[in-house]
Amino acid sequence: MTASSHIVQVAVPTPLRRAFDYLSPVELPSGTRVRVSFGRREVVGIVVGEVARSDLPHSRLKPITESLDAVPLLAPPLLDLLRWAADYYHHPLGEVINAALPARLRQGRAGVISGVTVWTLTPKARAVDPETLKRVPAQKRLLQVLAAAPEGLEAEQLAQISPRWTAGLKALRTKGWVSSYQRDSGPSLDRDTEASPELNPGQQSAVVTITADLGRYQPYLLHGVTGSGKTEVYLNVIAQVLAQGKQTLALVPEISLTPQLVGRFERRFRVPIAVLHSGLNDQERLNAWLAARDGKAPIVLGTRSAVFTPLKNPGLIVVDEEHDASYKQQDGFRYSARDVAVMRASREKIPIVLGSATPSLESLRNARDGTYTLLELPDRTGGAGMPEVRLLDMRRLKPSEGLSLPLREAIAARLAKGEQSILFLNRRGFAPVWMCFDCGWVAPCRRCDAQLTLHQKRQKLLCHHCGAEQDMTRRCPSCQGENLHPLGEGTERVEGALTKFFPKARIERVDRDSTSRKGALEEKLRRVHAGEADILVGTQMLSKGHDFPNVTLVGILNADQGLYGTDFRSSERLFQLIMQVSGRAGRADKPGEVLIQTWHPDHPLFNALQRHDFHGFAGFALTERHETGYPPYSHLALLRAESPAPGAALKFLHDAHALAARLVPEKGVQIMAPVPAPMERRAGRYRAQLLVQSSKRAPLHTFLSQWVEQLAESKFSNKVRWSLDVDPMDMF
Repeated sequence: MTASSHIVQVAVPTPLRRAFDYLSPVELPSGTRVRVSFGRREVVGIVVGEVARSDLPHSRLKPITESLDAVPLLAPPLLDLLRWAADYYHHPLGEVINAALPARLRQGRAGVISGVTVWTLTPKARAVDPETLKRVPAQKRLLQVLAAAPEGLEAEQLAQISPRWTAGLKALRTKGWVSSYQRDSGPSLDRDTEASPELNPGQQSAVVTITADLGRYQPYLLHGVTGSGKTEVYLNVIAQVLAQGKQTLALVPEISLTPQLVGRFERRFRVPIAVLHSGLNDQERLNAWLAARDGKAPIVLGTRSAVFTPLKNPGLIVVDEEHDASYKQQDGFRYSARDVAVMRASREKIPIVLGSATPSLESLRNARDGTYTLLELPDRTGGAGMPEVRLLDMRRLKPSEGLSLPLREAIAARLAKGEQSILFLNRRGFAPVWMCFDCGWVAPCRRCDAQLTLHQKRQKLLCHHCGAEQDMTRRCPSCQGENLHPLGEGTERVEGALTKFFPKARIERVDRDSTSRKGALEEKLRRVHAGEADILVGTQMLSKGHDFPNVTLVGILNADQGLYGTDFRSSERLFQLIMQVSGRAGRADKPGEVLIQTWHPDHPLFNALQRHDFHGFAGFALTERHETGYPPYSHLALLRAESPAPGAALKFLHDAHALAARLVPEKGVQIMAPVPAPMERRAGRYRAQLLVQSSKRAPLHTFLSQWVEQLAESKFSNKVRWSLDVDPMDMF
């Protein structure tokens, strides 16, 4: 090989599980983007190495079309982490790297931070009386806030003013009252910051313990009851990380939690904060990614994919609500952001804090074994007590529209005192069943093995699994009768029932349907905090991270849902969900109460909830897992397959099972027989799965490496869509 013919290995976004050799006239360091010819198309890939010779003849090697980066886009530590993730999850490296890059970098666009658009009033607008816009309140409000901000406001700031800011701004611009300009830097940091409140002994001990390990790897499990001030612990540790000139990566499970946490961070620190989540446009995401990589953003805050954000000076990783299943990617590259974060902290030699009021059993076992250091925050801040939990035995109570009399009386008492209530039901829509009371017919989804949910306001029947919808049928297709009625309750039905029982109450429904419009969730939460809502009814969107000081009652409807689910994690998730939403009651100096409607009041799970006894429940659940051999006492991988043809997925898995049997079996690796998925048909595709289990991680991965490689090369694998899920979070 001559200096004019370097052979570089390029990872391209393809299901093929290897890098490809190309010729380059110059040496290209790993982590550099290149444009290459791949088959009949050109793609953007990443250089991952250089070799002295290729398995292909020199004459068959293609030249690199274009080098896109003057310096490597991905530094060696991050590229090594991506290699590890590809190996651990047995996924093609090119697709792993592709998933870690912002869209514009994947497209081959330049990695350059663009200016921020700032909106400001024109001289013409300053003579306008805002009262002339009283019939268009969104425009009036925008005019007022822009008049008070002579330097202008960015889109993110305007979005906090009104969820209809884009339409209002467009109207003002048409009138010639608003103009925009590009500002080179980010938002002004000339803002007031608030001091840290005095920490209680538990918080202070946690901060001292964590900060003693800055500069070396140490994982911490911060277990604090709801309202115990875990965020304050994060903020105090981050302050010391900033003082050392280092960066912090903070992960949250869902986009809905991002704005409020950003607000907390901005009120505390006068530093740029890079925010990364799916709600950003492509340029905003690229700006944040580059600011983090260049060290211009000392704090990086984001959802799952932010775990792969490059950091120039990493100092700390925080994973809030570490138990949340949202950290696991459920399609494509199926990684766990929490587990990747732990590995990243280990490789970067920095501490990581995993925080939760209801830690996952995997993390709890790591703490009990000494792999993690357990830090406890057993008390709520400000002297607030834990809410009283009462079980309502639905075997003896007759609910009306899903609401028992004791629950209705408790809501009425809060309304009389000017306090707020939350009703939690993890089921959106009006009713989960549309049924003929003459013959028993139930409206089915034509594409899934599931029933359709009635959404009465839309007069539609929707499938919550594939998104299919159809008009409400008024005549039974089975018996031609017209005795069709809804069965069961969803949040929409409960909202209607509350309106009937409490006609003067101001009710807010918080679920995916009512918050689908951009800014709708923020506006609803604003009304709650402003005291403009009396009762909230919603799904698990209400369970995480929200602090409602005036909420003193939480009602849990249909608490038994998931109690006897087919997934071995069902009871753990149910306990976590109910305990999290129960924690919304009784903050500050107002005592809280939680009423749980259940047909199984003697179940150990509900008894533990009554006592706020997470460790009691965890002990019971861990014993059960140990006896059944499920995680955290074993390690799993799930081979999934799907096809539009009935039987094809199962046929593929039987062939895969036979292939596995021919491999040299690793000690302790069990390969289960293929079975249809619990919901076999979904979105018109038939699904099946095969479980592989091992008491030790290393033998499992040794086996998977051989198996997946042979599966990828087998002819029968092309007949279905298949994927491997390592450490699956759900068995559906």
